[in-house]
Amino acid sequence: MAAEASGSELFYVVALLAAGVIAVPIFKRIGLGSILGYLTAGLVIGPFGLGVFSESEAILHIAELGVVMFLFIIGLEMQPSRLWGLRREIFGLGALQVGVCAMLLTGVGWLGGFPVAQAFVAGAGFVLTSTAIVMQLLEERGEIALPKGQRMVSILLLEDLAIVPLLALVAFLAPSGAETTLAGRLSEIAIGVGAIVALILAGRYLLNPLFRILADAHAREVMTAAALLVVLGSALVMQSSGLSMAMGAFLAGVLLSESTFRHQLEADIEPFRGVLLGLFFLAVGMALDLRVVAQNWQLVAVYVVAYMAAKAIGIYAVARFLKTSHREALERAVVMAQGGEFAFVLYSSAAAVGIIDAEANATLTAIIIISMVLTPLAIICLKYLIPRDEQSLEGVDVADGLTGSVLIIGFGRFGQIASQPLLLRGVDVSIIDNDVEMIQAAADFGFKVYYGDGTRLDILHAAGLGHARAVLICVDKAETAIRITELVKAEFPLVTVMARAYDRGTALQLIHAGVEYQIRETFESALVFGGSTLEALGTDPEVVAEVVEDVRRRDAARLELQITGDIRDGRNFMKGNIATPVPAPVAQPRRPGQALNEETAGVLGKQAPAD
Repeated sequence: MAAEASGSELFYVVALLAAGVIAVPIFKRIGLGSILGYLTAGLVIGPFGLGVFSESEAILHIAELGVVMFLFIIGLEMQPSRLWGLRREIFGLGALQVGVCAMLLTGVGWLGGFPVAQAFVAGAGFVLTSTAIVMQLLEERGEIALPKGQRMVSILLLEDLAIVPLLALVAFLAPSGAETTLAGRLSEIAIGVGAIVALILAGRYLLNPLFRILADAHAREVMTAAALLVVLGSALVMQSSGLSMAMGAFLAGVLLSESTFRHQLEADIEPFRGVLLGLFFLAVGMALDLRVVAQNWQLVAVYVVAYMAAKAIGIYAVARFLKTSHREALERAVVMAQGGEFAFVLYSSAAAVGIIDAEANATLTAIIIISMVLTPLAIICLKYLIPRDEQSLEGVDVADGLTGSVLIIGFGRFGQIASQPLLLRGVDVSIIDNDVEMIQAAADFGFKVYYGDGTRLDILHAAGLGHARAVLICVDKAETAIRITELVKAEFPLVTVMARAYDRGTALQLIHAGVEYQIRETFESALVFGGSTLEALGTDPEVVAEVVEDVRRRDAARLELQITGDIRDGRNFMKGNIATPVPAPVAQPRRPGQALNEETAGVLGKQAPAD
């Protein structure tokens, strides 16, 4: 019996993993994104698809930890000073958007004939945007750190905070809400504020010493367990005090963002975050009750459209009121027009106190899930509504039929300098770039640069990749350099590829992609800078040259270990400014060893020097 139970549980794990592994690559390949892939896979294997799983609630509760860990990692990137700098966006833009959208959505429900209390609860739940979906979209598009991404993050933070007063309002609007005393409500608020203060104090005075003690133990698994303890413990404290689990994890991340253990924590949590976040989207897909949708399909269809349209209008109006550009306002309206996972909590609370019944809860939940499913599709439609800004190519030649023996891709500050030795030597060089302004400026200095996107294979052919003996990838963005390398090596594996690396991690990825040579863009200039500093301090130039060469050897030895291991390997080759044992030298001795007597010479096979 035990063996059968164990096998059955293993079957469910395999089914979940297989659903994600099969669906996500397919959906990404056809341009629909990973989120829609997970949601569809969940629907297929859920109780209303193949029936592999009969209940999705238990999986959804566990999978919500993926959102929690996602917010923790976002918090690690958000230093307190940076968060303080966003206070206007959080409490200004966020509060205004939540308020306006709540009124519009409540109005939609009221116009549909529902009582004010029910209309408010339904609309307020839809106001709470899906943190998981928006954050995943921003991460996939690399926009979390951009100003428009930061504004969306600020709004999401305010919405996470808004769950507290919304739950209090649900208790107040309940048929028995009058029985709740003012003292009881004030005590709930005090508990929530106390939990936040306690978490801040613990993060400020306890977490760093804790991780320092654990690091001294040199037990990697204990550090991983401690990272999970911090994330889940802070989420539990917040949940127990009536707040959002995700908010607790985010605060813990912010408090550790300036810690020396930040990167270690991020590396430890990342694998759990990715798996659980995918599991969350699978569970959301499973939770879509197709029977409820079939029985109330007209009501569901009308309110999905009405809610998404009303929320998008509110978001757009607030953005334009605050002087946001039309393009950004429209993009924000589409990305944030869906309901979110916190609505499930709000609707469950409303059902528990009698504001809505079980059927209304199921219907509203279906509306939320369908809106989440429609979001990736709406973003695809947005691309057609807002085409990319076309650059004027007036006076600029497009790359076509080039035959240079060296192809330079990217002609910014790095590419310009790299081209000089080649041009002075008379090498036939072809240069492409996709920045029209830079191309026009380069022409004023005597450079012929052609317009072309190096990430497109047809452009690379037109730029003469088939004739080039070497390709120099000098673009700014790390992901672009890696993409170009993969394209070139796949099409012309024998061509020599030399690439500019943004940082050490990019260098390792380029090496794995097959480049013959890579250099970190600041490495050599930083070595010259450090060596010049030594000379300015009075060190002999020959000694400076030896020290600089020692650094090169140490760096090469460290990189060699990282190629076969990971980014943390080879740290013993670096010299830090904390008192630690000096690592073994990598530099060659200044003079060869010599035997000092005949006995030693016999052992070493050398002749002792004459006296």
